[in-house]
Amino acid sequence: MASDVNDLTVNYEEDGVLVVKELDKKILSKGAWSTVIYRYQDWDKAKNDYGPDRYTIRRYQKRNGEYVQKSKFNISSKDQAQSLIEALQGWI
Repeated sequence: MASDVNDLTVNYEEDGVLVVKELDKKILSKGAWSTVIYRYQDWDKAKNDYGPDRYTIRRYQKRNGEYVQKSKFNISSKDQAQSLIEALQGWI
């Protein structure tokens, strides 16, 4: 893991292939508990290409100088992301 919240990533490589490719991230909160939302793509072996954009919200706790992931919420589709946006906009 990383010692700086800016260095956190969802990039994941397996057998020399970047199977989770981070496209963007926004740090929602910093501190001993930090929250980051990521936009990413998964590698699709069958198509030999990356799939559609996906989104995940990760919560990290800083322990002994390193961030450790404590929870995550995967947004399953663009429709679910849009519903989340609409709900938040309705409340704020």
